[in-house]
Amino acid sequence: ERRVALYESLVSEIASTSTIGSDQFVYWDPTSVLKRCAPDVFVKVGVPDKPFDVWKVWERGAPELSVEIVSKSDRPEDEWQEKFTRYRALGVLELVRFDPDNVEQPISVWDRVDGELVERAADDPARLACSTLGLWWTVADMPGIAPALRLSRDKDGTDLLLTPREAQARAEQA
Repeated sequence: ERRVALYESLVSEIASTSTIGSDQFVYWDPTSVLKRCAPDVFVKVGVPDKPFDVWKVWERGAPELSVEIVSKSDRPEDEWQEKFTRYRALGVLELVRFDPDNVEQPISVWDRVDGELVERAADDPARLACSTLGLWWTVADMPGIAPALRLSRDKDGTDLLLTPREAQARAEQA
């Protein structure tokens, strides 16, 4: 549900200018079907959204942004290191990992610098900036799925990108 909420809010906001994928295979090596990953959400900027089954980097380019939402199956450190290695090979420019059970630092962000993914420092004031989209990462409570990874137009996280359900509820209240 966390993945769906983030995906739906992105589709509502940026589908006219960017392709958004969710839980679909992304292949980066045409010589091996084993070289793939399935981000919870990914974004390719500058290509309007339209349906696709799989993403092949050699045909469409690498997504600029990939998001991993930690689940029980990939919580162990060795599982994360394996996924991280895949993202490095994939060529993603910005990688976000959201761990809803990590109270101290639920959001971690890496940027591609000189071919490597480098984690942003915890004390960096821009640590939660989504440089790919010009937005801000935040954690917000959502009924039934709190806490959830969200994107906001402002640094304080008060102007959230809305899911279609949230937008409809807001319109009905107005």
